[in-house]
Amino acid sequence: MKVILLQDVKGSGKKGELVNVSDGYGRNYLLPHKLAIEADAKAINEMKNAEQSKQYRIEQEKAKAESNAAKLNNQTLTIIGKAGKGGKLFGSVTSKEIAAELGKKFGIDIDKRKVVLESDIKTFGTYSCEVKLYTGISAKLKIMVTEPEQ
Repeated sequence: MKVILLQDVKGSGKKGELVNVSDGYGRNYLLPHKLAIEADAKAINEMKNAEQSKQYRIEQEKAKAESNAAKLNNQTLTIIGKAGKGGKLFGSVTSKEIAAELGKKFGIDIDKRKVVLESDIKTFGTYSCEVKLYTGISAKLKIMVTEPEQ
C-alpha cells in the first residue's frame, strides 16, 4: 500500500514522503492515527504541487537575497554616535543599530542576528561588517562611526 506521510514516522519515513507500507500497517495504524493518507492520484498531485510551490518560494528568496547582496556590497553605512572625552563612545554600536540603519538607508529588512561584526565598535572610525542574507549569500560593507555635527 502506498501512503503519503503527514508526520515523521519512525521506521517508515519523514513527513511529506511517498512510502510503500504493508496493507495492515497502513489501514490499521497509519490511517486511523492520521499519520498518513492513502496515495491516490489526487493526493500525489497535491504533493507534487506543494513541492513545486516550495521550490518556487526558495528560488524567489534566493533571487531577492542576491539582488540585496549586489545592492549592499562595498557600501559605506554612516552611523552617528555620542562620545565623551577622548573619543570613546557611550556604549557601543550594536548589530541592532546597524540592521535598523540598513532598513532606513536601503529599505532592506534584516534581522540583527544576520549582521556579523569583526569586533565591538566602541570608538569612532571605520569598521568592516558582513551581512548574511541567505545560505551562502552574504554582503560585506563598511560601517563608519562619526560624531554628530554641531
